[in-house]
Amino acid sequence: MVCPESTMVSSACQAMPACAGIGLRARHHAEVLREQPAVGWLEVHSENYFGAGGAPQDFLDCIGARYPLSLHGVGLSLGSTDALDLDHLAELGRAVRRFRPRLVSEHLAWSSAGGRFANDLLPLPYTDEALELIAARIRAVQDSLGRRILIENVSSYVEFAASCMSEWDFLATLAAEADCDILLDVNNVYVSAHNHGFDAGAYLDALPPSRVQEIHLAGHSRTHIDGVELIVDTHAAPVSAAVWELYARALRRFGPVATLIEWDAELPALEVLVAEAHRAEAMLRSADGLPHSAEGSLRSADGSPRSAEASPRSAEGLPRSAETRPPSRITHAA
Repeated sequence: MVCPESTMVSSACQAMPACAGIGLRARHHAEVLREQPAVGWLEVHSENYFGAGGAPQDFLDCIGARYPLSLHGVGLSLGSTDALDLDHLAELGRAVRRFRPRLVSEHLAWSSAGGRFANDLLPLPYTDEALELIAARIRAVQDSLGRRILIENVSSYVEFAASCMSEWDFLATLAAEADCDILLDVNNVYVSAHNHGFDAGAYLDALPPSRVQEIHLAGHSRTHIDGVELIVDTHAAPVSAAVWELYARALRRFGPVATLIEWDAELPALEVLVAEAHRAEAMLRSADGLPHSAEGSLRSADGSPRSAEASPRSAEGLPRSAETRPPSRITHAA
């Protein structure tokens, strides 16, 4: 593939700018290259770019020359008692070396047992044993990659009766024990707070600001099971008003943090994603004490503001341009 001419951005060993980005899906590859939308960065699922070559890798090479990238994994099953998948880890290492992402992340979850895989990210029991296990596995991943990774909180719909600590205490302790950073999914906090009846604000207040290096925002849906209303993390809708409100609280707690709009199902037009990113960007700039326009604005890698309305590129290659509770607590035996 011959990439369109553009100022190149070197992303190796640079911090992710504290601005708003979008999740990049294959449907939007060509449009992003052609239109070069005014967003600060892009995130992809790591596993979609495993392998020595092909059209997806070629597209990401070109896109990565224009935008800072983040690799977001879904397949390492860090919370599993199965042996760490070294082949998977080797593929991730190759992707990191090729695409030079500024952030690499995975989930506080498990998805395999006895060599069988579930098509889901399943919650852990929050016990000392689980903490020791997953901290050791994260350290092994970081040693293999030669860099710190971010761990994301997942949404959940059941809890383990064996848990002896809260999810937020588990995550904060894990970050210290494994010396990893945190990818805070604000929508997942809201979803789980509703489903299990805890205070979403208390969750945010328990996390160390120095560890929170990325925030995710996404849409959700509501359903009823046995008369209980559950919120489901679908990634198939705009960010809700309640999640935007919780995001504002997160910004007051953690300051401006690189923020991503996630949308995986019922994928909308690219301009819809960009508009959501601009709303997040406006809130980021307010949190940073900077003026902002209705359309939002973006920052270059050094943190300087860039107008979202301007089309030329900077020298760095960047665009210028839980308040409800369920009727009952749901538990699951360990």
